[in-house]
Amino acid sequence: MIGISGAGKSTLARRLALLQGAAPIELDALYWGPHWTRRPLAAFRRDVEAAVQPDRWTVDGNYRTVRDLVWPRATCVVWLNLSLPRVFWHVLRRTLQRARTRQVLWSGNREDWRRAFCSRESILWWVLTMYRRRQREFAALKQAADAGPVWIELRTPRQVQAWLRRQERAGDRVEVQAWTS
Repeated sequence: MIGISGAGKSTLARRLALLQGAAPIELDALYWGPHWTRRPLAAFRRDVEAAVQPDRWTVDGNYRTVRDLVWPRATCVVWLNLSLPRVFWHVLRRTLQRARTRQVLWSGNREDWRRAFCSRESILWWVLTMYRRRQREFAALKQAADAGPVWIELRTPRQVQAWLRRQERAGDRVEVQAWTS
């Protein structure tokens, strides 16, 4: 699953993993250390490589530095290409909820009010400044993908739900044939 923060990658990946009897792999959980520190690249790559060794898994995340480990083993890439207003609203709601409840994320990290609203490290700021760049990047990757995993681009929540219903009917295999978004 790829897409900008707030597109629903982790949620969809967990649901798909459950349907498939597969391991959900959240790249953020492997990347972020305590106190929002980035893990060393070698350790991150080693953990990702180990995580994708089983036959069945779903990965969510956009880390260029491990794409060469994940994509050659993938059967499909699902791009959640939702609109900026939709993902921004989702990130805002999610951030408010996480900050209010002090929800523990990866490695004991938590979103807090200061970081969320008064910092250049804000996920809200990141979405606003990176949205178009990520769209261009993923569109170019999709265009260049002649061999390798099948690409599925979902642009609306309705398309996401329809695709997920199709996966539920397919059972433990990802149904990618004849899908058009």
